[in-house]
Amino acid sequence: MASIDPRVQKATDEFRHKYALVRGEIGKVIVGQQEIVDGVLTCLFVGGHALLEGVPGLGKTLLIRTLSQTLSLDFSRIQFTPDLMPADIIGTNVIMEDQSTGRREFTFQQGPLFAQMVLADEINRATPKTQSALLEAMQEHSVTVARQRYQLLEPFFVMATQNPIEQEGTYPLPEAQVDRFLFKLIVGYASREELHEVLNRTTAGKDPQVAQVMTGDEIIGAQKLVRRVVMAPPVQDYAIRLSLATHPEGPFATEMVNRYVRWGSSPRGAQAITLAAKVKALLDGRFNTAFQDVQSVFSPAMRHRVLLNFEGEAEGIDTDDVLAEILTKTPTTVEAAA
Repeated sequence: MASIDPRVQKATDEFRHKYALVRGEIGKVIVGQQEIVDGVLTCLFVGGHALLEGVPGLGKTLLIRTLSQTLSLDFSRIQFTPDLMPADIIGTNVIMEDQSTGRREFTFQQGPLFAQMVLADEINRATPKTQSALLEAMQEHSVTVARQRYQLLEPFFVMATQNPIEQEGTYPLPEAQVDRFLFKLIVGYASREELHEVLNRTTAGKDPQVAQVMTGDEIIGAQKLVRRVVMAPPVQDYAIRLSLATHPEGPFATEMVNRYVRWGSSPRGAQAITLAAKVKALLDGRFNTAFQDVQSVFSPAMRHRVLLNFEGEAEGIDTDDVLAEILTKTPTTVEAAA
């Protein structure tokens, strides 16, 4: 096996060190939820966006705010409400008068979207029209107003929280909007032991201080490093077959997919699996991805990209159960399938 370039090894070690520092700072405030924290950090280091779903009060907003405090980035929070309009997010042209000449002209006033880290809080409480205002920004890292294109700052990523759609006052996110999130992470309830620690931290006058441990340039450097990680053809083919297995009546579809799924993943799903698997490899000290890296990121990368049909919804099928069957029945290699 060929040895790793010392410069690459040094960059890998530095990435792991910085990752641990950020994780440690978040741990000063957030109790437990390690899977959620790792999911958010994976999105950060591949330049993707994260969607966190859970009932109110589970610390989703606190997690994202704490992450912003550990990074030297411009931070903006948008509270999504039913009366929020697209211009309230993107910005708008306003008439400004030059005090010296008295001349009036339109000037673009930037909205809160013009930040490096944007918290879209309770995103599904706004109307679909307003939700769609994020589409271009999330994909192109730019916005267009009155035919004028404005580039957003780099690194740019959106961390959105949403309440379960069964709750009152929520609107389902458009499929095109959901597909632009790298991961969908489900935030669950704290355990008994975790609640003890939450109460000790929040009701005893403690105020943990979070230090900044990474800059924007370091994050961009980490994102470039992730893309240099090697994915061998068999591992890439495995990721592709897992993605194609979400398509009903496709050559790799499972029984549950054919029965309960209406739409499967777009190519963005395979891209998300690939990038996230590369982060897992780096954290394990490897510069090449393995089958287990792909398996570990499959569910968060796919659960929002697989839409159930009427029968699946009527029978209360959980998308994660469909994905679990795909993992079980899809062999890692074509030879194994034969």
